[in-house]
Amino acid sequence: MKDIVYKPIGIIRTPFTESEGMPIQTKFSDAEGSVVLPLKYMNGLHGIVDFSHIILIYHFHKSKDFELQVKPFLSTKTVGLFSVRAPNRPNPIGISVVELLDIVSFKNEVKLEVKGVDMLDETPLLDIKPYIQEFDCFRNAKSGWYEKREIAKTKSDGRFTKED
Repeated sequence: MKDIVYKPIGIIRTPFTESEGMPIQTKFSDAEGSVVLPLKYMNGLHGIVDFSHIILIYHFHKSKDFELQVKPFLSTKTVGLFSVRAPNRPNPIGISVVELLDIVSFKNEVKLEVKGVDMLDETPLLDIKPYIQEFDCFRNAKSGWYEKREIAKTKSDGRFTKED
């Protein structure tokens, strides 16, 4: 199989310098941050201001080696890696839906101010997509082992971050 190579298009700035204590999902985060892009991507943002939320696709730059069986934050039982959203993966790619607050351009960059960040500061951004409720929200979807968990107040305990 041929290698796939992605280059970051920008960087995500957040108040989180370490994973311990940070939100584990954007829906339960009030934290604000910004998505910083080189000005050359400005034309690609045309129309994005009309969306209330955007999907950020990024690289988990602090992830550790992955295990195929993991114990997630919300369970005492081990489950398969592909049934959790942990950052330690064969391809450490993350997705988060954040609220788009504002877009500001400077001399050499454009900054998207966002709310609901759940990633570490200086996370490399791979792509941005609009969140479209009609496409991205499935009624009656099952949530597997996550169902009936007390997720809203759960914070990261740092278990998925590289040791420096």
